[in-house]
Amino acid sequence: MLDLTPFYLSLKLSLVTTILLFFITLPLAYFMARCNFRFKSVLEAIISLPLVLPPSVLGFYLLLFLSPYSAFGKFIESTFDIRLVFNFTGLVIASCIYSLPFMFAPLKSGFESLRPSLFEASYSLGKGRISTLFFVALPNIKPSLMSAVVISFAHTMGEFGVVLMIGGSVGEQTRVASIAIFEAVEMLDYEKAQIYSGIMLLFSFSVLSLLYFLKDKR
Repeated sequence: MLDLTPFYLSLKLSLVTTILLFFITLPLAYFMARCNFRFKSVLEAIISLPLVLPPSVLGFYLLLFLSPYSAFGKFIESTFDIRLVFNFTGLVIASCIYSLPFMFAPLKSGFESLRPSLFEASYSLGKGRISTLFFVALPNIKPSLMSAVVISFAHTMGEFGVVLMIGGSVGEQTRVASIAIFEAVEMLDYEKAQIYSGIMLLFSFSVLSLLYFLKDKR
């Protein structure tokens, strides 16, 4: 019988990561699009680093940072009794960092495309920055918002290198779909690998088709 637990874990990880990233990245993208400051380019480079950094390199440094042998990992484990490696919590943290630019870039581009007069009109009507963000800016960047959410979700579904480094393959904790495919190939179980890969291919194609359909419909 085909074990669908890895796909459940992948969906759960993608959903949690996308929701967290949205609320983390939204004010950051809004601030970066609306403000200019001295080290803005440096901060943008740091945010975009996962786009060009090999997943194994990023995963290695995250493993060192989140490990209970590091100061941060030791503090979290001793204070909250939570170990940040080889469990689902660690996967969420790593996925948020790895997928950050995929949520950030479309949102920032969307905010940059808005006319300054739109914000000025909102402020003149007595709306604050938070109200302007949620009730004026966001409704006017729906295509960018849709792209950010869908691409971040799909990208997290297909993660492998970072997930492998941080989570390994722990049963119902970290054995996501990409890890299950890798293990099936390692065991020469090409039939299972083909089925798992086919499901992922179908899912990815469906997500992208939905994205382009919604964009064309506008």
